[in-house]
Amino acid sequence: MTRSIKISRDTAEVQITGNLDLDGTGTAEISTGLGFLDHMLTALARHSGFDLRLDVRGDIAVDDHHTVEDCAIVIGRALDKLLGDRSGIDRFGSAFAPLDESLARAVVDCSGRGWPEIHLLLEREMIGDVAAENLTHFFRSLALEGRMALHIDVLRGDNDHHKAEAAFKATALALRRAVAPNDDRIRSTKEVLG
Repeated sequence: MTRSIKISRDTAEVQITGNLDLDGTGTAEISTGLGFLDHMLTALARHSGFDLRLDVRGDIAVDDHHTVEDCAIVIGRALDKLLGDRSGIDRFGSAFAPLDESLARAVVDCSGRGWPEIHLLLEREMIGDVAAENLTHFFRSLALEGRMALHIDVLRGDNDHHKAEAAFKATALALRRAVAPNDDRIRSTKEVLG
């Protein structure tokens, strides 16, 4: 069974096309118009082992918000659709990722219920061309649209670039474990998720 899906979103603010493959090799082809977002999404793909292609035309002349948000929406919805009733996956994943002085922890439950707990400890207003607040918003949107409980905590760090990148890498590693193929059972005492 293939776990690959085409991605698209077309609004007055952002147009996105692409593809997500959960059983890839970590190949990323990302073009959002925002260099720091491209960097973070490339890290997400590389460390999750997902193949991710995104071609984005957003209203970045206004600011970065809609582009960042809509990337999270399409990735989250693609994950949700690919996981279906959540049978045949491990469901839970957790990981730590350091980047020099920074350390992040991510824990995910692909439960069919979206819940974000995101604590990045970012201090700067901007990291590159992305507002720090929109990185938190990215993860919140990803959790809600992907219908997963997602807990991310930056445990320490001085450099906001390092903190953000550690958070994306930890999330990637946790997702990789959570969506790993298993038997055909739904991992729930209720025998249903959602």
